[in-house]
This record gives sequence, structure tokens and C-alpha cells, in this order.
Amino acid sequence: MVRIGTAASTLLVLAALPFSSALKFDLHAHTGHSNKYERCIRNFVARDTLVLVTAIVSGQKGDGQMVNMHIKDAVGNEYGRPKDIAGETRMAFTSHADAAFDVCFENQLTTTGTVMNPSKHIELDIDIGADARDWSAIQAQEKLKPVETELRRIEELVSEVVIEMDYLRTREQKLRDTNESTNERVKWFAFGTMGMLVGLGAWQVVYLRAYFRSKHLI
Repeated sequence: MVRIGTAASTLLVLAALPFSSALKFDLHAHTGHSNKYERCIRNFVARDTLVLVTAIVSGQKGDGQMVNMHIKDAVGNEYGRPKDIAGETRMAFTSHADAAFDVCFENQLTTTGTVMNPSKHIELDIDIGADARDWSAIQAQEKLKPVETELRRIEELVSEVVIEMDYLRTREQKLRDTNESTNERVKWFAFGTMGMLVGLGAWQVVYLRAYFRSKHLI
């Protein structure tokens, strides 16, 4: 389940699979510009993957509110910063790294007058990989039958699933190797600590015996 938090700045972690339906939420307007007023939706994408972001914003330009959108990833790449969007806005980009990316929105008040219910309703849809491609254009360009087009789309989806499984298997191998290395280091650290304690105890016994003998106590 995806839910919108009540904090001024919210990050929603979504599954890596494409959305089955658009995400809908209300974005309240604030005066001035601040990152704490942004509302961000996060998703993960593999390197060199096509992503299509579709945002439908209620209202119109010049109504006293200005909605800005910002698309960026976790490693510092920026993919677009359209300002004062209204109606339907589409942005397509190809990811530069295996990383999570954020689609952030902010709603600024641009009028000093009174605005009733200063908020905008936003519908957001993110398509990744095969779902982001324009299959109607591909069908017309390559003169494919509807069944052939659907089979092409399913083939690409299956290929993406295989690539994702390979990526997850590689990560699992790295995590397993790290875990085994950590366990090995902890084991030798424990042995070293026990050896030091035993050596320290033996030294204390020898020292105390020598001390007591020097004082003719034993």
C-alpha cells in the first residue's frame, strides 16, 4: 500500500515494478521556496533504463499557485526541473546509474490575495522500461499486428525481469561474501581477545607472585 505522510516533506518508497494505477494526492501551497515543502515519490531504476513520468496537475497557470516539479536521483544526477506546470506534463529520461530516483513537487503561493483552499490535486504515473515505450508508434513504424506488438512488449518485460533477477542474485552474492568475511573477522577478533585476556591473566599471576615474594609474604 502507498500512503501519503502528513509531514511537510515526505518520501514514499515504491516497489520497483511499474505502477498499476496513478498515484493521487493533494499538494498544499506554501509561501516561499524550501525543500521542506517538497513532496517526493521515490522509485528504483537500473542503469540505462527508459523512464516516463506523467503528472496531471489540477487548476491552471496564473491562478495564484505555481507547481514546480524536480526529478533527480540519489547519486546527484538531475533529469528535469519544469516550473509552473498545469494540466498534463510528460517527461522521459534514461537513467544514468543503478539508483533510486525522486519525483518531487512543490506548490508555491504567487499571490498576496486570499486563495480559497490553496492546494492542487496531482495524479502521478511512472512507467519504467518496456511500459515507458510508445508501443503504438512502434506498431505503426514496424507495421506490426496487435498480437505481435503485445508479444514484443511481453518479451521486453520478461527480459527486464531476467535482468532484475541477475542483478538481485549478484547483490545477494556480494552480501553473502561480505557476511562471511565479517564472520571470519569477528571469529579471529574473538580468538585474539581471548588470547589477550588469558595472557594478561597469566602476567598478573606471575607479577603478583613475584611481588608477594619480594615482600616475603609467600
